[in-house]
Amino acid sequence: MELPKRAGDNPLAVILEEGKKYAWCTCGLSESQPFCDGQHKGKGMAPQVFIAEKSETKHLCTCKATKNGPFCDGSHK
Repeated sequence: MELPKRAGDNPLAVILEEGKKYAWCTCGLSESQPFCDGQHKGKGMAPQVFIAEKSETKHLCTCKATKNGPFCDGSHK
């Protein structure tokens, strides 16, 4: 399995919709950051799928170093 590629230096603010399913990119290769577009195939990685608990704006990690994926925990600093 390859290590994830750093896709950015700052989190992205995303408006999540309650009950909606999202697939957060864990490989860093997606051109649809912070979400998965299938670029991980053949790399031994998979997206982290989650369902939004409520409608709100959240900051999703792009550096791929967070310990609280898909959410930014400041690891990019």
